Amino acid sequence: MEPTKIACIGECMIELQETSPGVTSQTFGGDTLNTAIYCARLARDLPLEIDYVTALGTDTFSERMIKFWEQEGVGSALVLRQPGEAPGLYYIELEESGERIFHYWRSTAAAKKCFEYPYSSRVLEALSDYHGIYLSGISLAIFTSESRKRLISRLEEISDRGISIYFDCNFRPHLWGSKHEAVELYRQLYHLSEIVFLTSEEAELLLDGATGDDAHHVLAKLGCGESVLKDGDKPCSIHKDGTIIEIPAEKVARVVDTTAAGDSFSGVYLVARKFGCPAETAARMAHKTAAYVVCHKGAVAPLEKMVITGKDIAKCTG
Repeated sequence: MEPTKIACIGECMIELQETSPGVTSQTFGGDTLNTAIYCARLARDLPLEIDYVTALGTDTFSERMIKFWEQEGVGSALVLRQPGEAPGLYYIELEESGERIFHYWRSTAAAKKCFEYPYSSRVLEALSDYHGIYLSGISLAIFTSESRKRLISRLEEISDRGISIYFDCNFRPHLWGSKHEAVELYRQLYHLSEIVFLTSEEAELLLDGATGDDAHHVLAKLGCGESVLKDGDKPCSIHKDGTIIEIPAEKVARVVDTTAAGDSFSGVYLVARKFGCPAETAARMAHKTAAYVVCHKGAVAPLEKMVITGKDIAKCTG
């Protein structure tokens, strides 16, 4: 059986996280990389391959970064390596509630010009070999205008061929020159996307104040086939084929760290849907995964006790 191939596009960064006052640990992370890892964990029990698309340097941090995600089963065949370039870096402070404060150093990161390097055209061409492409609003925001333009043009071409596009809004105002710029670019992605993920806060900001069911209806009018509205520990809602359903979130006794809660949700949901699970079932599995992730520090929760695996999706699809 030919495996389903999904490519995740974006930026992986060096992550420094405060573990106690004055003490930090170092790992790697980024929103779409987090999603790629949670997808790859499902691939251990499914005919599924996950690759990451980004640009890095040839420095030791870039080498270690690639090894980090390859150990999780994420492929690096579409990673552009540029001598003299380097990845970005971010630092996470944690509040007692588990919420995060981020500090970034990414202005010269190689990923910003991901689709402008000598071999970038080959990477863009290779996207037609995949069954699904996942990217986020952060992916769009960190790219230069030229890289962004080339990527969207390519996504338009391959979506016309039936390749699924998955878009997670992940709107970060500080990464954009203006909200208007983001809104216009997002509209291009809504039209191309098979599934759009967004939060209730993002819906209000990006969809002229639309909330709840109205947000789903706006996205449908903009060409989105399926929309998933996430709302933290409250129920998520899903619009598909004219019907809106709500699925309760999992209860969590104590939130340790909300990093990658949304990223893991999106990864599990899109894989479950790609393999034929009903939207409600996919959302329940995604909620369970996110609830597990927020009980651990860092973006990548321990593999050994993952509450949802590819076997669960395989059972769901018969």
